[in-house]
Amino acid sequence: MTEFESAIIDVVDFPKEGILFKDIMPVLANPKARNQALEALKKHAQEFKPEAIVGIESRGFFFGMLLAHELDIPFIPIRKKGKLPGKTLSQSYSLEYGEDHIEIQEHSIHGLDRILLHDDVLATGGTCAAALKLLQQGKQREIAVSFLMELDFLAGKDKIKDLTNNIFSLKNY
Repeated sequence: MTEFESAIIDVVDFPKEGILFKDIMPVLANPKARNQALEALKKHAQEFKPEAIVGIESRGFFFGMLLAHELDIPFIPIRKKGKLPGKTLSQSYSLEYGEDHIEIQEHSIHGLDRILLHDDVLATGGTCAAALKLLQQGKQREIAVSFLMELDFLAGKDKIKDLTNNIFSLKNY
C-alpha cells in the first residue's frame, strides 16, 4: 500500500448514517502522500497534454490547482450557481431530491480544445457528467477526467463513459 492509499481514512456514518466516507484531508496534510498522488496525476495529465485544468467545486480545486501549477497551464474552476461573476455557462443536473446547477465563466474556456477535468472522487457520476456537458457547450472539446479515487460500487463511470473515454482514477474501491 502506498503512502497515498494509507493516508485515506474511512469515516463511518458520515455525512449521514449508513455512508462510509473516504476522507482525503489526511492526504493533503501528509506531504509524502500528497506528492505521490500529485506525481501520478501529473503523469496522466502529461500524457494527455491538456491546455487547461478544470476543477469541480470544491475538492477538485485541491489537486486541480496543484496540477495546473506543475504543468504551467491555466486552472479554471467550476462552481455552484451564483458563485462566479460575469457571464457564465450553466448546466443543471439531478440530485436525489431535486436539481442543482454548476457554472463556469464563459470566457475562461474560449479557444480551448483539450481540457483535463479533475475532481477528488468519482461516486455516482452526476456532477462529473454535468461538468462534461458544461465544457462541451458551444464547442466539441477533447476532455479527459482524473480522480483521486473511484467508488466502483456506485457505477459513476457508467454515467460518464459516453461523454469521455479518457477516465483515470488513482485508487478504486
